Amino acid sequence: MDKPQEKPRVPNFSSGPTCKRPGWNPAALADAFVGRSHRSKGGKAKLKKAIDLSKEVAGIPDDYLVGIMAGSDTGAFECAMWSLLGQRQVTVLAWESFGQGWVTDITKQLKLEAKVMTAEYGQVPDLGAVDFDNDVVFTWNGTTSGARVPDGWAPPADRGGLTLCDATSSVFAMPMAWDRLDVVTWSWQKCLGGEAAHGMLALSPRAVQRLESYTPPWPMPKLFRMTKGGKLTAGIFEGSTINTPSMLATEDYLDALEWAKNLQFAGKTGRDALFARSAANLQAVTDFVGKTDWVDFLAGDPTMRSSTSICLKITADWFAKLGKDEQGAFCKKVVAALAAEGVVYDCAPYRDAPPGFRFWGGPTVDPQDTAIALEWLKWAYESNRP
Repeated sequence: MDKPQEKPRVPNFSSGPTCKRPGWNPAALADAFVGRSHRSKGGKAKLKKAIDLSKEVAGIPDDYLVGIMAGSDTGAFECAMWSLLGQRQVTVLAWESFGQGWVTDITKQLKLEAKVMTAEYGQVPDLGAVDFDNDVVFTWNGTTSGARVPDGWAPPADRGGLTLCDATSSVFAMPMAWDRLDVVTWSWQKCLGGEAAHGMLALSPRAVQRLESYTPPWPMPKLFRMTKGGKLTAGIFEGSTINTPSMLATEDYLDALEWAKNLQFAGKTGRDALFARSAANLQAVTDFVGKTDWVDFLAGDPTMRSSTSICLKITADWFAKLGKDEQGAFCKKVVAALAAEGVVYDCAPYRDAPPGFRFWGGPTVDPQDTAIALEWLKWAYESNRP
């Protein structure tokens, strides 16, 4: 097979940190509040703006609190689990690596007797069997499996427990049932292409009530302490972070949020345009899969396919006859060939996921670039297969 003639304008398809927003360059950081205290009036104003713009662009309810946390999405979600769990029975859902990580934290570190519901990569547990009188911990979108909760699904409005949702690869990229989620976390490095190390934590009024009425039985690390004397530390949600944030990274996040707020795509604007760009990336992959006989989605159910972390598997007979290590070696060879051409970077699957390929399809990725990159994937596959 001949090499494709056209190359993606931006070859970056990593699932985190992800592709920067179109047109980004370091000049976007020119107004960064560097060399000054993040606790000064100007520093807190920048951080508060990041919080306010996050709520506006994501469509977070007005009565929810949003704060900036240390440790990216992981730090934000750990903070929520350590601060809120233990009062009620816990159900934790896991269908990929990060969900399994929350299972480990809950059962091995917090030592709670949780009900664990799992599914294989590319699938989602039976959501209809979840008891929402329990506290329920889950990911909205499986970053390493390409499977997400189904279209239109939401926890019940009359749930008894709290819903804790790791949404790092879904916030800003797909509609979410905010009013049915009590805790939502995400990072700057995913759907808006920000820099790493900072996480966001959104809390419903029900979650705030739990924080102010319940004290966990375990020691609480300083980075997770959101209350003092039984009252919420309100400053966290006004720009007073628990630890020192990077003001360069903050400026970069603000730039991404402003781009998102003013985005226009396919006749839509702002948040709806973000959703549409991500959906267009998934459609580009769907079109490719439909005309290519050796590849398919890892997530078999179309209603549960991620539009951000799009995971593919090889279905060819010759590939199925290989051992898992041999399959992984072939996929690495294809990924290396794409990188050597400078046309697709970082499309390998997550290290714990089945052999295959993973293309980030978040809003910062141009759907035309995705379509072109897939033609190069076809070339690399055909050129390297036995």
